[in-house]
Amino acid sequence: MLTIHFHPNWPHGARTVIESMAADGIYRSQFTTGISNGGLTAFRGGDRWRWESRLFSGRYDEGPATDRPVYGVWNRRADIYGGAVRFGSSYLRLKPEAIERATFCFPDSARNPADFGDRHTLPRLCRLADEAGSDDLNDYVEAQIHGPVLLASDVDAVVLDPSFRATPVEDAARGLGCPIEYHPGFRAVPSAFDPAYRGPEIVELASSFGPELTPDLLGAAARSGVHPAQSVKYVWHCLARFGRQPAS
Repeated sequence: MLTIHFHPNWPHGARTVIESMAADGIYRSQFTTGISNGGLTAFRGGDRWRWESRLFSGRYDEGPATDRPVYGVWNRRADIYGGAVRFGSSYLRLKPEAIERATFCFPDSARNPADFGDRHTLPRLCRLADEAGSDDLNDYVEAQIHGPVLLASDVDAVVLDPSFRATPVEDAARGLGCPIEYHPGFRAVPSAFDPAYRGPEIVELASSFGPELTPDLLGAAARSGVHPAQSVKYVWHCLARFGRQPAS
C-alpha cells in the first residue's frame, strides 16, 4: 500500500500542517508548501527540481508547481506505523488504485537512484531494499504519486499517533473527509535514545522537552520556534527509532 507521512501539528504558516490540509482538501508537494521532512530543495535549479527533471524526463520543468507529484512510500511490509516513519508520526493511507499513477525508486531520489519505474518494478525494488539492510529510518521504497491527491476521495484513512486523541489535531482531522485511525504510538524517555544515533546534544535537547516524549509534545517544540528546525527533526528521528510502542 502507499502511505504519505507527515507531522500533523508542526507549523505551516499561521496554521499547523493538518489544519492546512483540512482547509485545502488536497495534499500538496514541497514545491507548493515550502515545507518538507526531508531536504528543502524544491525550487527551480534546486536538487529536488533536478531529480524530478531527470526522473521524469523534464515532464514538470515548465509547468506550475501544483502539477508536481507528491512523495510517499510503498509500505512493503504493511507496517502499522506506515512505510517510512522518518518523515512523520502520522500518515495518509491511499486507496489501492493510486498505485496505477505512481512511480517508484530505490534508494531515495535524493541519492540519484538508477532503479526506477512504475508498479511493475516494485518486486525488484523491494528486493533491493530488503537486501540493503538499511537502518529503520532509511528502509523504504520511495513513491511519487502523479496527479492530485484529494483527501476526501483518494485516501482510505489518516492514521494518527494516539497522543493526538482529543486534541486540535483530531479536530482538524475530522475535516479531511476520510476516516481517522490510530497506530500504537511513539513514546520514549530521552534516556532511551542512543547518543551515537543523532548526537549527545540531540539527546540533551530532547531531555529539555520533558521527561517523556510523544509526537504531540514534539510538535509543540517545533511550533515554539525556539529551537533549530533541524535539531527538532533529529529529536523526532530518535523518537521514531527508539520509541515505537508494541501493538496490543
